[in-house]
Amino acid sequence: MADFLLWAWLGGLMIAAIAGPLGSFMVWRRMAYFGDTLAHAALLGVALGLLLHVNISLAVVLVCLLLAILLSTLMHKRIIATDTLLGILSHASLSLGLVSLSLFDHQNIDLMGFLFGDLLAIGQQDLMWIALACALVLGILVWIWKPLLSITVNEELAQVEGINVAWMRTLLMLLVAVVIAVAMKVVGVLLITSLLIIPAAAARRLSDSPEQMALLASLLGMLAVSGGLALSWFYDTPAGPSVVVIASALFFLLFSFPRSFSSS
Repeated sequence: MADFLLWAWLGGLMIAAIAGPLGSFMVWRRMAYFGDTLAHAALLGVALGLLLHVNISLAVVLVCLLLAILLSTLMHKRIIATDTLLGILSHASLSLGLVSLSLFDHQNIDLMGFLFGDLLAIGQQDLMWIALACALVLGILVWIWKPLLSITVNEELAQVEGINVAWMRTLLMLLVAVVIAVAMKVVGVLLITSLLIIPAAAARRLSDSPEQMALLASLLGMLAVSGGLALSWFYDTPAGPSVVVIASALFFLLFSFPRSFSSS
């Protein structure tokens, strides 16, 4: 296997593995639109990284983290309806990022790569960053798994049990922000949320427990990455969208079976 294909495959597998459990929480808590907002903000991070001459991946992580904190604060104060707030910030950050990038005509900027991913461009250094970020997110997720489940089932009951609901919500948003930032190179800012949501939604069809759904979501995501890379390799299709196509095909395949075949 060519080195670039191996790095792409390993990087995609690691991101899919951690996207499974995080995507499950996004499905349970109906946070798909929140994921889109953070993903669109990643493009603004790219523009700021170029403007300030800092590492683009670091700039994207910082912008996503700052937006996650801002969203958490504004949602807690309830100044405006959540869906309206997300809609405003999502389109504003995407548009501002695109306008900012258009000002860099003197540089060779792969805008399509940022928008739709460039999985085959993952190198050994990128792989190290992805592994570090995924290990960090996985460790924190394992640590807060039970409190997160509690606030997902019933926030008021979780608060009575002594769980800091606001902090747990913010921490979940921060974890999603980190994964979106590192996954940008795999499927791009316009398709990141699909890698979180689609495998988790498909896994829900077959799961009897939250843990089983998280594990199945990771496995389906890894299968989508492998299938998408194979499709890209043999038919010269764009790698990021190919991953999403395979994930979508798995989703519709699972939902084409009668509900009696599923365990949920």
